[in-house]
Amino acid sequence: MYIDEGKAGPLGEIGSAVTAFAQAAADGQFAVNAHGGRPLVNAIDRLIDWIDGRQYDLQLLEQEPPLGTSNNAKVMRPYMQQVAIDEQGFLTQLRALSANLKLAKTAILAAMANYAAADEAGVRLLNESEDQ
Repeated sequence: MYIDEGKAGPLGEIGSAVTAFAQAAADGQFAVNAHGGRPLVNAIDRLIDWIDGRQYDLQLLEQEPPLGTSNNAKVMRPYMQQVAIDEQGFLTQLRALSANLKLAKTAILAAMANYAAADEAGVRLLNESEDQ
């Protein structure tokens, strides 16, 4: 059974979590090495590329489908279009996913930079202690 969760639905929660994730990375609250971060970035890039590569085909879903002239077809046409483009529609959610993925990628890249900076600081500290 489907329950419409409205604006507080799962993707809204994901968006909030990704925003917090990105902020934590920007604030230096966590770090990830390239060995762990690069596969995540690559997977995100592939999914974003897939979404971007299908934009032309997906735009077809924004139009009323040509279902025919029966009464049922006339009733279903706007409903099918609504399922694609309303606030909780497939295309709306797919675009939100793409935006969240881009933000997550930025966060992972920031966390990788945090790791590199922490690693360099550790090396400097060790070199300083050896010099004394």
